[in-house]
Amino acid sequence: MEHVQLYDGSLNSGALGETLAGATHLYTYNGHRFDLPFIAECLGLDLAQRLPHTDLMYDCWRQGLYGGLKAVEAHLGIRRRVVGVNGYEAVLLWQRYKEYGDAQALATLLAYNREDVGNLLRLREKLRR
Repeated sequence: MEHVQLYDGSLNSGALGETLAGATHLYTYNGHRFDLPFIAECLGLDLAQRLPHTDLMYDCWRQGLYGGLKAVEAHLGIRRRVVGVNGYEAVLLWQRYKEYGDAQALATLLAYNREDVGNLLRLREKLRR
């Protein structure tokens, strides 16, 4: 699986559409309420109309697993290498990068986001069992 991270000038509707060109399905965690509306508003790209979408949060709820992605991961024994970062901290890391050019903040944020995506695959597999 190829991993592409778009940010700053590389994040636009054309680049995102091109990156997802070969995708057959979209998996998110709380993406129905957050990610997809955010992308639609900011980039004018309605991913829910382009790809079948499964929001794994609702699959978790059906199996009695509640909470944010990190809490569900911990409950299911899905480990993280990037620790101490949550959604709030991710916003702060982005602000440090944008305001101060903090390359380490960007590197941490990209590693955190990469792990989020990779762990969605692990979560999907555990939910199937």
